[in-house]
Amino acid sequence: MTDISEHGIARGLTNYGDRAFALYLRRSFIKSMGYSTAMLERPVVGIASSGSGFNNCHRAMPELVEAVKRGVLAAGGLPIEFPTISLGEVFLNPTSLMFRNLMSMDVEEMVRAQPMDSVVLIGGCDKTVPAQLMGAAAADVPAIQLVTGPMMTGRHEGERLGACTDCRRFWGSYRAGKIDRKTIDIVEGRLATTAGTCAVMGTASTMACIAEALGMSLPGTAAIPAVHADRLRAAEASGEMAVRLIHNPIKPSQIITPKSVHNALRVLLALGGSTNAIIHLTAIAGRLNIPVSLELLNILSDSTPVLVDLKPTGGMYMEDFYAAGGMSALLRELKPLLHLDTLTVTGETLGERLAAEKGEWADHQVVRKASNPIEPVGGLVALFGSLAPGGAILKRSAADKTLFEKEARAVVFTSLQDLSERVDDPDLDITADDIMVLQNAGPTSGSGMPEAGYLPIPKKLAVAGVKDMVRISDARMSGTAFGTIVLHVTPEAAAGGPLALVRNGDRIRLSVKERRIDLLVDEAELALRREQLPARPVLAQRGYAKLYQDHVMQANAGCDFDFLRAADKSK
Repeated sequence: MTDISEHGIARGLTNYGDRAFALYLRRSFIKSMGYSTAMLERPVVGIASSGSGFNNCHRAMPELVEAVKRGVLAAGGLPIEFPTISLGEVFLNPTSLMFRNLMSMDVEEMVRAQPMDSVVLIGGCDKTVPAQLMGAAAADVPAIQLVTGPMMTGRHEGERLGACTDCRRFWGSYRAGKIDRKTIDIVEGRLATTAGTCAVMGTASTMACIAEALGMSLPGTAAIPAVHADRLRAAEASGEMAVRLIHNPIKPSQIITPKSVHNALRVLLALGGSTNAIIHLTAIAGRLNIPVSLELLNILSDSTPVLVDLKPTGGMYMEDFYAAGGMSALLRELKPLLHLDTLTVTGETLGERLAAEKGEWADHQVVRKASNPIEPVGGLVALFGSLAPGGAILKRSAADKTLFEKEARAVVFTSLQDLSERVDDPDLDITADDIMVLQNAGPTSGSGMPEAGYLPIPKKLAVAGVKDMVRISDARMSGTAFGTIVLHVTPEAAAGGPLALVRNGDRIRLSVKERRIDLLVDEAELALRREQLPARPVLAQRGYAKLYQDHVMQANAGCDFDFLRAADKSK
């Protein structure tokens, strides 16, 4: 009788009721692709490729795949590339977050269903890395994350430009009438000039750093620019490591633990990273039943300094971060705050990694020493109160501190369409002292929780020189954006949360010091308004949109699907 191994090409055989026949049939079909019998005896490394013509961040995907294959082959494995869907941030309607869970399901099911002993996940654009890590955590096959890397900066009249913090700055100047159409058209062609993700500490760069902080990527690889030769060397090394993971299996569930999640939160705070990362890290951890509470975020934030001088918090770019020592330099400065016994894909602990890197050079103008931080406390803070019982997020490192303690009148926009139609109306009743409020842009609103929390300054105020205002919504914000913006208000308006009850003229109080965001309206009046809320409409009749509408959870649960989170085994 033929011995049927549970490894390599024989792993997870198609069920015909005869396992020997299933292996015979599989081998006969795979040989049609030209593999030799000797090659088919090797362990299999799957390569999850998320390249797409609708994803500029993944333009260099073919070259990365080939470099991974080279590493796998050199280490004695058989590399087999397979596609998954791709999420190009600016190419998806209504928003990429809506499709993150779909991509995670694609990754999970293909990793589990196809015969691979380990997998290299290649992604970069904002939602692709969290989707891949969510899927890998659920499938729990040995996996390694390889990111595509950030763009290099462009140039405009002697100034360095990087998507997309600079794109928002120039667009703000254009809306304010400070630059003309010709200039904005020229800048448009100079913001994103190479392959890769945004050149600043936006969501893509933040998630790349979080993947490394969790231990799911090779040390020192998060910040390598997409077009740098080191990025290809990292791909080759990732392929080699994927083979080693087969011989010495380490599963994602052994790497993504409560301690490594705490480390990732510390890194997020020290980076002044994207608010989106809270949603993504919560979803990744949730696949392994690891809670990420906003209360914990505040505790860690009060003892974690901002150390990385990158836009939008600072003034530098990802290429500077890499040249300054990248994640290795940052982790060494954070060492006293980290759990050093966490495991990484290399098989070493974080402490062993940092010990091996002791004495390496770092540019402390970009990665500050812990004794000389950019900010003494973390970049993000969670707010609670009558307006956000389940919490909300403020990126305080990229905000105007003079607005942190404020009570003011609300100017309410009831939807994205309402915002679009009225924000630039010359007759809009608004002053720079008011608080802008956007409703019905959360996860179940039908809009998919877009990056609309960066409400534009009304044109008449922008022309007058106003650059920041307090803005509140149940939407998200790009990690590249700057402003005093309260996001992820939970429960959202569409779910009947207090945000739905805000009316023009209401008083709202923000206190970053007290970690509070409150609607100063009598409870009796709120109860009356609650009774008058319209019935929740059915926004989707079929397909993935209906699945999303019926099963997506709130922001404080990571906007994952309720049926995809790991079961609580303690119950």
